[in-house]
Amino acid sequence: MESTLLSSPRFISTKSRESCGIVRQFQSSFNGKMIANTQFTRRTDSYTNHRISTNITSLFSLGKKKAKAIKRETIVPEPDYRIPVVFLGLAGGLVYGDNLIAAAPVGLLGLLLLFQTTRVRFVFDDEALEVKVGKELEESGENVFVGGKNRWKYSSFINWELWWPNFPILVYFKEAQTKPEGQIHFFPVIFNGKQLYDVMVERAGPSKTSGPR
Repeated sequence: MESTLLSSPRFISTKSRESCGIVRQFQSSFNGKMIANTQFTRRTDSYTNHRISTNITSLFSLGKKKAKAIKRETIVPEPDYRIPVVFLGLAGGLVYGDNLIAAAPVGLLGLLLLFQTTRVRFVFDDEALEVKVGKELEESGENVFVGGKNRWKYSSFINWELWWPNFPILVYFKEAQTKPEGQIHFFPVIFNGKQLYDVMVERAGPSKTSGPR
C-alpha cells in the first residue's frame, strides 16, 4: 500500500512530463507550421511581385517591338519629262537656226535625260534614299563617279538643295556615308519636283531653299 502510494506521484509526474512533452511538441509543431506559412507567404509575395515586374517589362518590350515594326512607307516620286523636253526643244531651235554644232550636244543630252527619266527612280524607304532602275526597281549597282552603292541613309545627310524651287532642275545633297568629310552628289530633277521636295523634307530634314510652288 505504502509502496503504491509512494509510486503514485512518480506515475503522475511521469504522466505530467509526458503531457508537457506532448504539449511542447504540439506547440513546437504549431509554431513550425506558422513559421512555414509565413515563409510561404513571403515567397508567394516575392513570386507575385516578380511576375508583375516581368509582365510590366514584357509590355514595355512589346511596345518597343511594335514601335520598331511600324515603318514609314516607301515613296517613289513620279517621273517628270519637262527637262528632257526642254533640251530637245532647244536642240530643235538650234537646228532650225542652222547651228548644228551647238544643237548636237544639246540634243544628245536631251535624249540621254529622256532615256534616264524612263528608267531611273529615286526610292525613299524607311531609312535611306536609293537610286534604282527599271519598272522592277532593281539595284543600280555602284556609283560610277565616287564608288559604293547608290544608297545613302538619311542620318548621313549633311545638307541638300533643290535648284530652283519654281522649276527644279538639279537636286544636290551632301552625305557623310561615302566619306567622313562629306561627299557631294548632283542629279537632274527628272522626277516630280514637289513630291521630291516633300519627301526630302520629311526624311532628311529641312533644306535652305523653299519648296517648289
